[in-house]
Amino acid sequence: MITYPESYNPILEYADEIADGSVVVPRKIEKTYAYLARIIRENSEWHYNSRRGNHIIEFFENFVIPSKGAAAGKPIVLELWEKAMLAAAFGIVGNDGHRRFNRVILIVGKKNGKSAISSGVGMYLLTADGENGPDIYSVATTRDQAKIIWDEARKMRNKSVFMKKYTRATISEINCPGNNGTFKPVASNVDTLDGLNVFGCLMDEFQQWKNGKALYDIMADGTSSRDEPMIFMTSTAGTVREDIYDETYDEAGEIINGFDDPDGIHQDETLPIIYELDSKSEWENPDAWIKANPNLGISKKVSYLGGKVVAAKTNPKNLKDVLCKEFNIRETSRMAWLSYDDIDNRTKFELSELKPKYGVGGFDLSITTDLTCALDIFQVPGDDHIYVDPMFWLPEDLLEQHVKQDRIPYDKWKDQGFLRLCAGNKIDQKDIFAWFQEVQNEKDIYLPWIGYDSWSASYLVKDMTDFFGKAAMEPVIQGKKTLSQPMKELGADLQKKRIIYNNNPVMKWCIINVGIDQDVNGNIQPVKSQNGRQRIDGFAALLDAYIALQRHLEEYKTII
Repeated sequence: MITYPESYNPILEYADEIADGSVVVPRKIEKTYAYLARIIRENSEWHYNSRRGNHIIEFFENFVIPSKGAAAGKPIVLELWEKAMLAAAFGIVGNDGHRRFNRVILIVGKKNGKSAISSGVGMYLLTADGENGPDIYSVATTRDQAKIIWDEARKMRNKSVFMKKYTRATISEINCPGNNGTFKPVASNVDTLDGLNVFGCLMDEFQQWKNGKALYDIMADGTSSRDEPMIFMTSTAGTVREDIYDETYDEAGEIINGFDDPDGIHQDETLPIIYELDSKSEWENPDAWIKANPNLGISKKVSYLGGKVVAAKTNPKNLKDVLCKEFNIRETSRMAWLSYDDIDNRTKFELSELKPKYGVGGFDLSITTDLTCALDIFQVPGDDHIYVDPMFWLPEDLLEQHVKQDRIPYDKWKDQGFLRLCAGNKIDQKDIFAWFQEVQNEKDIYLPWIGYDSWSASYLVKDMTDFFGKAAMEPVIQGKKTLSQPMKELGADLQKKRIIYNNNPVMKWCIINVGIDQDVNGNIQPVKSQNGRQRIDGFAALLDAYIALQRHLEEYKTII
């Protein structure tokens, strides 16, 4: 019987190996484990319970017997990265004794053992996690997909003396009489899944799901009555765009970015474990392959992956599949623009200290209900930086809905003063006009030019024209011809940390959400994801103001 001493902590062991360069991992994994190590060592509101963390590892290595591959027929031997992930998911607890994480997002290249891990987690939740009446579900949008994880769990059960002793298996479910638990596969059927009392939910290969958000929401809502539920999501990248995979991947990135940013997006209940190449350009570098394939040389042969790469080099038609399945690089026409590290600038300023007299305005006006942004940018004598002072709005009636559905902390941002609410269920353009009046009348910043999308609502433009003058209004035609070069220059200024946006978390989030549409000549324009939870309105307003500033730069320098 394999046991581990109370002093054993695979999270810290793995974090230390990452920190000293003993193991090669992507930037997202580096950030995640640096954060986990920090909260464990600081012993704050979260701490590591080695008994609970070791328990699931011991369960795996004594009772989980894979049915496929070289390890078939004998208990699994976990690698350090797997031990660290399981220990973090099940062993980090709060002062109330409940584990911190109730959702794990594991994205890793194929043939790295994720399905076996997911099946083992399902059997652990069913038999050994201490819950009364644990209802475990393997779910997908099709019955065949849902049965993959469950069927592997059933095969594991049949090979384990322990599991056979304490469980019963039928053609459609596995039961644990000792705790009244059940484990079954279910496919998406919103008419029959409502009302489930979910303790564990396994979502494998969710990159294949189409219209998967409804299924996810139903299963997540089903965990609400449990103190320590677990949603375990596993996948590689895929080609189904703008669905549950893209939303989950983007959300995981936001959480990771927030680990070392006090003003970032935080979700205490989610553990993101993302193995991927840091850059698409790394796919031909064998030393980087392990970033997306932590089991390379173990469950995944180097020769197999090398053959895939060679095939992709000789036949470009294979490249898309290799990038997605082996290296977790999403293939999409919406190209990423800047990285979080490119735009992360925590420099702050006080208007009362800089005392700007002249600025340039910009706004991006949503049609009815979306996030809206207005801002002014300014410079001060003897300083090359461009300072950004933004404000954002949402309809008051939709705030709670956006917070819950989008999992974005609009309510926190409102309380912090970064966001204002418009009465009712749509954006009131008078509120944006009133803010610009505040800039001039209360902040004493005169705006000789204000950039805006030329398609913006005409009556707001009329009010602005009446107040600031016709010459102040600077329409910016949207499109690559107008936006490409200024956007490239703005991107370079962001990377150089020349743009100081006061570490405004809403603005930072908007900029990181920006994708680009690029033509064959390299001309670009910003695009947003069709994922409804993401917004780029802050960037759109900033770009319009930046263009207006560039148009009048020489004159502006003479008046500041």
